[in-house]
Amino acid sequence: MKISTKGRYALRLMLDLALNNSGEPVRIKDIAARQEISDKYLEQIISTLNKAGYVKSIRGPQGGYRLTREPARYTVGMILRLTEGSLAPVACLENEVNDCPRQSGCATLRLWRMLNDAISGVVDKVTLADLVDWQNQLTDNYVI
Repeated sequence: MKISTKGRYALRLMLDLALNNSGEPVRIKDIAARQEISDKYLEQIISTLNKAGYVKSIRGPQGGYRLTREPARYTVGMILRLTEGSLAPVACLENEVNDCPRQSGCATLRLWRMLNDAISGVVDKVTLADLVDWQNQLTDNYVI
């Protein structure tokens, strides 16, 4: 499994919104500049996030976007699944029911389930609030 730029940029966009949550809406143009990502590409991503109810759009000259809930209420898995679809490492694990005719004799299925469980265990545990904390730790490391 490889996370595409859409998934990575969606996480960066959501993290930027969380880090710049001053009560005022955050403009896509500002996020694009800070993250060094095309504002056109971010507009496509924010549209998906907006339709899912993860962000709220505020119109007008002082408009922009903000999170609809606290950062601790978003998991990395929620954001990645929204933008990437299934995070399963193989097609036979993408649906709740594995309808692969080879599953009863497939020795590798156990490995793929273990890998899928490990991935889900990480992305469903780490929240946007955790990413905010990690980012703050990186930027707060100064010495007097």
